[in-house]
Amino acid sequence: MRRELLNNVSRIVVKLGTGVLTDVRKQPDLEQMGQLVAQIAQQHRAGKQVVVITSGAVGAGMGVLGYEKRPTGLSELQACAAVGQSRLMATYERLFSEHDIRVAQVLLTHDDLEHHERHLNARNTLVTLLERRVVPIINENDAISFTELKFGDNDKLSALVSCLLPSDLLVILTTVDGVIENFGKRNARVLSTIEQIDATVQGMAGGTTSATAVGGMSSKIEAAKIVVRSGIPLVIASGQKRGVLERIVKGEAEGTVFIPKPNKLKGRKRWIAFFHQPKGTLVVDEGAKKALRESGRSLLPPGLARCEGVFPKGDIVRICDLNGTEFARGISRFSSAEIAEHQPARVEIVHRDDLVIL
Repeated sequence: MRRELLNNVSRIVVKLGTGVLTDVRKQPDLEQMGQLVAQIAQQHRAGKQVVVITSGAVGAGMGVLGYEKRPTGLSELQACAAVGQSRLMATYERLFSEHDIRVAQVLLTHDDLEHHERHLNARNTLVTLLERRVVPIINENDAISFTELKFGDNDKLSALVSCLLPSDLLVILTTVDGVIENFGKRNARVLSTIEQIDATVQGMAGGTTSATAVGGMSSKIEAAKIVVRSGIPLVIASGQKRGVLERIVKGEAEGTVFIPKPNKLKGRKRWIAFFHQPKGTLVVDEGAKKALRESGRSLLPPGLARCEGVFPKGDIVRICDLNGTEFARGISRFSSAEIAEHQPARVEIVHRDDLVIL
C-alpha cells in the first residue's frame, strides 16, 4: 500500500521539530541539522520539490538568552524567536550551500493564510520558488504573532502549507518512530498504517514534556486530520535516523503513514475547511445534517436549529449537529443578525458550493 500511495511523489513538505534540531543545551545541533539537510538535498537532486517547515527559533533563542526552559511570557517568547530565527536561518543557508542549493526564508502568520488574496499570494510565491529550484524554509512569524505563539504549533502549519500548495506528501520528522500503541508498556509498538483517525488513535496521542517544544503527538494527529481530508498522505517518523527520508519516499516500512481520503478537496474548498478560526456556529437538526452529508444539499433555514456567535455576511462558520459535533464548514450568505431576524426565508444560508464536509 505504501509503495502504491507514494509512487511518483514529486512535491514534499518536510516538517522538522524542535527536538530533532536542538541539543541538550537548547542550541542548534549542527551535526543533526547537517544530516537532515543532506537527506533533503538528496531528494532535491532526485528532482523532487521540497519545502521545509522548521521549528527551533524559540529553542535557539532560549540558549542565547539564557533560558533553561521555554518561557511563558509573550514578550519573552517573541524575544527568543527574534534572536533564534536569524541564527536558525543562517545555519540552514550555510548547510544547504554545501550542496549548492539555494534557500529562501518565508515567515507566515495565520492571517496570511486566512485572508484569501494573501493566501493565493503566499501560494504563488512558494510555487515560484520551487519552480526556480529554491528550497523554501518556512516558520511561523513568532516574533510578532500572538495567536500562533499561544495556541499554534508547526505541525498544524506544515499541514496547512501542504494544503496550500498542495503537496503530494507531508513528512513530520520528530524524536519518536511514529504513532506508538501501548506507549510506555512492554508490548509497545509503532503503528505502520492508520486508515481512519478515530477515538482509539487519538487516545494514543499525548502532549510533550520537551523544554523547547510545543504540541506533541496530539498536535500531529490534528495535522493528520487536515491533510488526509485534503487527499494528502502523511508520514510521522524519527528524524534522528539516517536515511529516513529516502526510505519513506521509496515506500519502505518507516514510521506511521496516514492514508488520505480518496476524494481530494479543491483549493477553494481546502481554504474554506482549514484556514479559518470561525467566530460563528450554525447548529442544524438531524434532517439537515443528513441532507448536507449524504445528498450534497445546501443549508436551508428550516434545518437550522440555532445560530451562535456574532459574524458578518461572508464569514466562514462551523456547522454542528445537535450534540455540538462539528461536521462541516461553510461561507454564510447572511450575518448572524440577519439570521436572528429570520431574514433568509427559504434562501440558502450556506450554499453547497461554499460548504465542505469535514
